[in-house]
Amino acid sequence: MCRWAAYIGAPIFLEEIVSRPGHSLIRQSHGATQCASAINADGFGLAWYGERREPGLYRDVYPAWSDPNLRALTAQVRSGLFMAHVRASTGTAISRNNCHPFVVGRWSFMHNGQIGGYDGFRRDADMMIPEALYPYRKGATDSEALFLLALAEGLEEDPYGAMMRAVARLVALSRAKGCAPHLRLTAALSDGQVLYAMRCASDAAAPSLWHRWSAVHGGRAVVSEPLEADEEGWEAIPPGSFCAFRGEEVEIRPFDPLDVPLAA
Repeated sequence: MCRWAAYIGAPIFLEEIVSRPGHSLIRQSHGATQCASAINADGFGLAWYGERREPGLYRDVYPAWSDPNLRALTAQVRSGLFMAHVRASTGTAISRNNCHPFVVGRWSFMHNGQIGGYDGFRRDADMMIPEALYPYRKGATDSEALFLLALAEGLEEDPYGAMMRAVARLVALSRAKGCAPHLRLTAALSDGQVLYAMRCASDAAAPSLWHRWSAVHGGRAVVSEPLEADEEGWEAIPPGSFCAFRGEEVEIRPFDPLDVPLAA
């Protein structure tokens, strides 16, 4: 399982989330406390929005704690909407193309979890990606496939419905050719205006997800694990939730892609 963090609000330096807190994302890359493995050393990535429509992107295959460029970058870059991810591979290769976040146009996406038995139906998943989007298929992860399927399902117009249908398609493949648990998922995505996040699972073990508004920073962090040892002030996002964060505003809707009827 991976760990990730996202932020939306008044611009701050990325280090306020990625490296400075006591339980920062870099700390979670070698000391995570709310997942099966404390180590998330199979690469890292950042996507941040600034003055241009499309986000900046920085990814590499090194453990986050060992890359001095990451600390230097987060100490200099300021953004009002960004994502950061540390990876623990569930079977695919350690490569830059498999590191999150993934970016297509103005959209960015990152994921923690797994689609059960993905190796048994990877080709089927790839065949669901339309030809127009397939050039963006650079890696081999279920995460990137999910992102491209969501774009194909209408992410631009309907993020909630598109994610519901895309997840449902991969769960259907897992049920047909994969194995249980068919789904464990948290994910974050953004178009540069709104930060979306979701949490769900086909069993009782949905990956952890929290959020908190900071009056000091004027922004909201959405994280796999609270950024301090003390969880006071952090709110757990319930399993089966789809969230839209617009600054201080929070909208949470039920999210259950497990029994969505799919068009042929």
